[in-house]
Amino acid sequence: MNPIALYGRFEARLSDLKWLQALALLAARLTVAKFFFFSGLTKIASWTTTVALFHDEYKVPVLPPELAACLSATAELSLPVLLLLGLLTRFAAAGLFIMTLVIAVFVYPEAAENQFILTTTALIIAFGSGRLGADDWLAKQAHRQ
Repeated sequence: MNPIALYGRFEARLSDLKWLQALALLAARLTVAKFFFFSGLTKIASWTTTVALFHDEYKVPVLPPELAACLSATAELSLPVLLLLGLLTRFAAAGLFIMTLVIAVFVYPEAAENQFILTTTALIIAFGSGRLGADDWLAKQAHRQ
């Protein structure tokens, strides 16, 4: 058998392994969740410092620094929990995608992790929680009714 046909069979087998996709999506969700959750914990550990950073360094357009800091901390502490559970996964990933896009454009355009987070959240938005998430269970329950 020629190498192209062998590789084609290999690819076909991998495409049938839904558990591999589920593990990859779980890993993506956990990576993004950890990144943002710990950032949120840092924000609430010293609120005065956080507001000062939003006022002096981050300079998010349109929003007052206090509101931007509050929205950021709220998103960073709540959306990762949804990602961890695989619940409202696409919504949570979209929120973190938008937040990262704002950071990438207005705050730290040179930060390498922005591209990684944007790509990872885009994949989560595209594929959802996978089989190892509450969204999958909810979809199966809705399909049974």
